[in-house]
Amino acid sequence: MKTKVYLAIDLGAESGRVIAGLWNGKTLKLEELHRFPNGPVLLADSLRWDVLRLWNEIQNGLALAAKKYGKKVVSVGADTWGVDYVLLTKGGEMLGQPYAYRDARTNGIMDEAFKVVPRAEIFAQTGLQFMQFNTLFQLIAHQRAHPDMLAAADVLLMMPDFIHWALCGSRVVEFTDGSTSQCVHPLTRDWATDLLKRFDIPLHIFPKIVPPGTELGTVRASVAERTGLAAIKVVAPPTHDTASAVAGVPTANTGKPNWAYISSGTWSLMGVEVQQASLSARTQELNLTNEGGLDGTYRLLKNIMGLWLVQQCKRAFDARGRKYDYAALARLAEKAKPLRSIVDPDDNRFLNPPDMPRAIQSFCRETSQPVPNTEGELVRCAYESLALRYREVLGCLEELTGNRIEVIHIVGGGSQSQVLNQFAADACQRPVITGPVEATAMGNLLTQVRASGELASLADMRAVIRKSCDVQRYEPKSAAAWQEAAERLARLTKPAA
Repeated sequence: MKTKVYLAIDLGAESGRVIAGLWNGKTLKLEELHRFPNGPVLLADSLRWDVLRLWNEIQNGLALAAKKYGKKVVSVGADTWGVDYVLLTKGGEMLGQPYAYRDARTNGIMDEAFKVVPRAEIFAQTGLQFMQFNTLFQLIAHQRAHPDMLAAADVLLMMPDFIHWALCGSRVVEFTDGSTSQCVHPLTRDWATDLLKRFDIPLHIFPKIVPPGTELGTVRASVAERTGLAAIKVVAPPTHDTASAVAGVPTANTGKPNWAYISSGTWSLMGVEVQQASLSARTQELNLTNEGGLDGTYRLLKNIMGLWLVQQCKRAFDARGRKYDYAALARLAEKAKPLRSIVDPDDNRFLNPPDMPRAIQSFCRETSQPVPNTEGELVRCAYESLALRYREVLGCLEELTGNRIEVIHIVGGGSQSQVLNQFAADACQRPVITGPVEATAMGNLLTQVRASGELASLADMRAVIRKSCDVQRYEPKSAAAWQEAAERLARLTKPAA
């Protein structure tokens, strides 16, 4: 068959891309057409996303696709991070620049929310891990500070749904990204309206929820004219980037959840693929989350702070004139003394500190550990602490599913970190298989291929991925040292009696 081209718009917290997927009927080849920076913008003491600039960059990428591939382009779909949203009026005007999830407006908001609706009740109606930046808590903060904006809004669109609106005018929320909001009921798979009413959040702003793979329309005439694209289809992939990444895991096992995944990037999202949401009291106690996946699956997972720790260390080093690329930092980390200092990556001080190295040093000082001072010591501390957190979450997943996890798949940009991959294998004492790096884009693109009728199932998609990419395997070593470190971290993070 002739090669067909599908386009993925992939937005992350640090950068965005427009990627072409070249489909020959058997394998998928990826080509990055356009990459552009992203990051929150400080505006009047708040953190916002510059979505107009992002949209302009997306159109630039689409124009490059049209110029290179013309009528071969079949469809386009977007995936992004979760939880953040855009408010639109009935006439399609944005109400303010959308907030970024690390904005301080949700500091302390969870405790205030629990006074209105108990924690257990919120979990029963949403099945989500409690994090202060979940959409529910953002909306509570929004309602308290600017109730006029929510009242004036006609629709709330999650970030990828806003991109789809810009592309074709659709006003729906795709399920996988909507499920990150803590506003969706895990059993009905629709908005948790009873819960939302309790917080006086106007229900009229919540649109229809659609499943991944839904055809949303064709690109606007103005977009076609601006980019040179034909009237191609707009298809909703799993729009939460982790949902697309999990669809892009190259496993052949579709039975019981005896494999785990880590979608590794700014965040490390570690979990298993299950058929039903886990809503037990123990799941709530462990603070795991149930987010939507492809084909009605759920992603039972834990959000872990991830490579944000290293990214922000690098940023601080750069500001001090000590400029290293990530490969150089990894080499410095390898030379540092092992398991000397460890931190809890999910401690709130690491969410958005002004200086990450100092935040790490503060944790170590407060817990009477050696304080890491060099770049290598700080980065090694971050890597080892992440690996130990993976070990802890692995135990939680095995407890909740009743299955021993035999292998861990690490996908996404963080799968290129060989040091962290080996630490993960060592800490968890499980083989680690890494790749594809572009799991998110592959999950996005193959969902579009499937929507066009050329693939029948998630298993078919994963078979294509196995044919289309190379993977690496890391075997576990040095069990004893990691066992001692895990016990030490458990003591350090145990709540005071």
